[in-house]
Parts: sequence; structure tokens; C-alpha cells
Amino acid sequence: MLKKYLLAPGPTPVPPEALAAMSMPMIHHRAPDFIPIFDAARTGLKHLYQTKNDVLILCSTGTGGMVAAVTNFFNHGDKAVVVNGGKFGERWIKICKAFGLEIIEIKVDWGYTLNPARLEEVLNKEQGVKGVFVQATETSTGVNHDIKAIAGIVNKHGEALLVVDAISSLVAHDLKTDEWGIDIMIGGSQKGLMLPPGLAFISVSEKAWKMAETSKIEKFYFNLKVERQKQQDNQTNFTSAVTLIIGLNESIKILEREGLENVFKRHALLAEATRRAVKAIGLGLYAKEMPSDAVTAIEAPEGVDGQKIYKVLRERYGVTAAGGQDQAKGKIFRIAHLGYSDRFDIITAISAIEMTLKTLGAPVTLGKGVAACEEILL
Repeated sequence: MLKKYLLAPGPTPVPPEALAAMSMPMIHHRAPDFIPIFDAARTGLKHLYQTKNDVLILCSTGTGGMVAAVTNFFNHGDKAVVVNGGKFGERWIKICKAFGLEIIEIKVDWGYTLNPARLEEVLNKEQGVKGVFVQATETSTGVNHDIKAIAGIVNKHGEALLVVDAISSLVAHDLKTDEWGIDIMIGGSQKGLMLPPGLAFISVSEKAWKMAETSKIEKFYFNLKVERQKQQDNQTNFTSAVTLIIGLNESIKILEREGLENVFKRHALLAEATRRAVKAIGLGLYAKEMPSDAVTAIEAPEGVDGQKIYKVLRERYGVTAAGGQDQAKGKIFRIAHLGYSDRFDIITAISAIEMTLKTLGAPVTLGKGVAACEEILL
């Protein structure tokens, strides 16, 4: 028997309470009994986002939320500063270009974080910037960007909106939407919110809603002004993902029982234990600065293909992690400590990594990483 463990940075494991709730008989999305379910989800998301503004629920992956963030608030030809430090920074560039925005790219070496001073230099130099696009966690590299510092800079520079992809960071990191002045922030169901893929979430500031009034980019399914009106009446514009929203309420209850501060602390603890264990094994961290508490990117040892590590972990030991992407493919593999994860998920992951490396002939002392991990988790 091969028992399977899901330790990838999305989708992440789903708690039994959410699975049980989603197995209940289907209800109609326009029926009265759906209204309190949707209302509870909206209220809970505001708490997780730390915002007084509406958090819209979209039936899509997180990328749909990213698209909506571009099409609803900007116009063809608008200047947009995009922080590109990995695969998902590149995605911001592709989406912005697809809808005709003028891109000012701040390229950050993979494995490194944005120095906020570089952003300030660009904003001081460029006139008429309408938006700054960035990841909170760049999932492909395991690096975090300093959103608080970035928000402070953007908010000093006129009308530019700060748009944050927090799909992997939401609840893994303390992101203070209102206090820091984040205008638009996107989340996804399959990460820290412990659900299957299929929902995107997007918070919108009043400053951003004013810019939405002048946006002329074509939109239909992702029309956030219409969604806002509908969702204030506890309906979505089109068919709601009823089952996922029912599960969302259960996941929110779990997080609220734990308490947001404790959720952040748990993610920080699991991340630190993972990093210490990786170093004890003799491996390097791909994130050279500000490693994320959502996912750890681990450098493959000399002479070992990172894709083989990822494959052996899954096929021989039942642990689904993630490989490297694009220029990091074959050089790294990634382990998540995100969402429905606890101490023994991390111990399992580290043990499986040690056994995998031994299987592939890499020099490793079995148990060394596990011991380092346990010392932190005690």
C-alpha cells in the first residue's frame, strides 16, 4: 500500500469538515437557503483579508482574479509597473500585455526579493503610472516580497493602484489590506483556504472603485461592478460554485477558531522547521532573501536532477511536492507548509526527502534533517 501525502503549494489538503460539508445534497444558487451561506462567506473573507471593503467571490482559478484586476480598473495604454521575480511575475506581464497596458518591468533575479528602493526610483522617474503589480509570495521561487514597504511607497505616488497577487500568501502571511493600503488583492481557494481549486477572491479599495468608473477595457464574465451589486444581495452574477462556497464557510470557521495570529504563527513555525531541516540535510535554499512561510524551494544536490527528486518523492514514497519551473526546472523542488498542515506533515516531508536522496545516491545522513525539524517543532 502506498499512502499519499499532498505537500504541493496548491492544491493543498482539504480538512474533513470541509469535505463533509461539500458532500451535502446540492441546493440551488438562487434559492433562499443559499443566501445565508453566501453572506457568511463574504463576512468571513473580510476577516481573513483584514478589510472593511467587500471581497468578491469569483468562480475561477486565481488567474481569473488576476485578469479581473487588470480589465476592471485600467485602460489600453495605461502605464503599469510589474515586479517580475519568477513565473508568476511573468504572468502579470502576460496578462497586462494581453489587455494593452504599457509595461515598465522591474526584473528581480530568481531567488531574490524586490528592494523597495528600486520601485521608488522607478515611480520617481516615470510619470502617470496607473498600477503597480506584484506577488506577495512568488510561488515559483519560494520568495516573499515586502508588501508593507511596497504599499508605503506606492501610496506616496499619486493615483497608482497597488495590485497584489496573494494567492499563495493569504493566511500564510499577515497581510493588512486596509492598514497598509493595498488597493486590489487576489486570493485563491486551493492554497491557504484549504479547498479544491475553483474560487478566486478579490478585495477592492474605494480608490480602485473610482478608477473602475473610467475603465474602458472590454469585460463580460469578470465584470466586477456587476458582481459587486449582485454580491451585496448575496448572489453571484452567473451560476455560483455552491459546493465550494459551502466548503469555504467550513474552512473559514476552522481558521477563525484557530485565530488569525495563531494561523500566521503556525505557518512561520512550519516554514522555519522546514528550512532548518533542509540545511541540516546539506541542501541549499533557493530563496536567498525573505523566504516564504507558504512554500520552501530547495536546491537539488550537485549531480541530482530536481525533477527526479520530485518524481521519486511521488512515485516511491507517495509524497506529492512540486518541481521547478522554467529556468529553475531540474535545479529545485518545492515543499509547501500551507493551509491544512501541521508538524507531522513537515516531519513526513523531511523524512521522505532524506529517503529519496538516499535512493538517488546522494550523500545524506538519514535522520539528520528530521532531528533538526523536531527540535524546532518541539
